[in-house]
Amino acid sequence: MKEFFPVLHTAALFSGISDDELAAMLSCLGARIDTFPKGSRLLRAGEAVEEVGLVLAGSALIVQEDIWGNRSILSKIGPGQTFAEVFACAPGSVLNVSVEAESAVTVMFLHIRRVLNVCPSACSHHSQIIRNLLGELAEKNLRLNEKLTHMGQRTTRAKLMSYFSAEAQRRSVYEFDIPFSRQQLADYLGVERSGLSVELGKMRDEGLLDFHKSHFILKV
Repeated sequence: MKEFFPVLHTAALFSGISDDELAAMLSCLGARIDTFPKGSRLLRAGEAVEEVGLVLAGSALIVQEDIWGNRSILSKIGPGQTFAEVFACAPGSVLNVSVEAESAVTVMFLHIRRVLNVCPSACSHHSQIIRNLLGELAEKNLRLNEKLTHMGQRTTRAKLMSYFSAEAQRRSVYEFDIPFSRQQLADYLGVERSGLSVELGKMRDEGLLDFHKSHFILKV
């Protein structure tokens, strides 16, 4: 498990925790590691969960689908990022989203009860993980509110401009890579891929931006 320590130290969940403390805590937290092939489901809507997932390698998508199969991407998660913590922290709740392996992915699962309750040995940095978890939950709530702002725009162009503006402001730059493919971006914003591609082309022709694949330059 120590081979994953470099990734774990990038994780907000383990911020401020040393190697020695981390090694002791992983056993206390009931850590287990699992791998999933590309395209598989790590978790499915309707399931109850008692573990927090933390991506060690690869990437996964948080996907919401209705009964007719219409698909919306809520977020993409990569190494050092967590998922399912909100549902795990709410006893009796079930997932209303699925977690899908975008690529082959390796995940560490931590039992939520052991995360939230101080163990009998009273690990000195257990409270730090609880604070970090609260920070993760707050950050994800902000990202969800941001997505709702994008989705609330009336047109595909307005949704794109809202999304790109938020990315530029968060990074403090006008040139950046986004984590989504064209189809994924369309699913994230709730628009048709064809319409999104057409609108991006128009915005480039009008001098609002330039792009190559997932690399974008905003012209302001």
